[in-house]
Amino acid sequence: MKLTTLAMAGALALASTGTFTVTASAEGMDQASIVEAALAGGDAAAGEKVFKKCKACHMIGEGAKNRTGPALNNIVGSVIASVEKFKYSKGMVARHEAGDVWTVENLDAWLTKPKNFVAKTKMSFAGLRKAEDRANVIAYLATFADK
Repeated sequence: MKLTTLAMAGALALASTGTFTVTASAEGMDQASIVEAALAGGDAAAGEKVFKKCKACHMIGEGAKNRTGPALNNIVGSVIASVEKFKYSKGMVARHEAGDVWTVENLDAWLTKPKNFVAKTKMSFAGLRKAEDRANVIAYLATFADK
């Protein structure tokens, strides 16, 4: 899958200052490149622990199924709202129709505050305040991607 609809995305690296910096552009990146960037931007083992907050609504891994939220296998680098047999909100469908992709940058924005990323989303989760937690969750999600 060739990504051309987003100008910026890629790995978010936790700098020594505790802030994120965008280190790659989505222009011309394929799904495997986005997955590699996500893996480089955080600690997947730490992300697994943070992901426990997500398990009430989402499944990931072998045998994952849609629940209140979609299953999250292969989410990193995929087109937004593309999980089969899941009924998305109108806002998510609009993102899908625009060809928006779950880049590291978009996942970070979503995990920061979902309602700011997609107006009228059905997701009630308030978000993850710590940038490090978001980077770690994104790295964890990337471990469930077919590269």
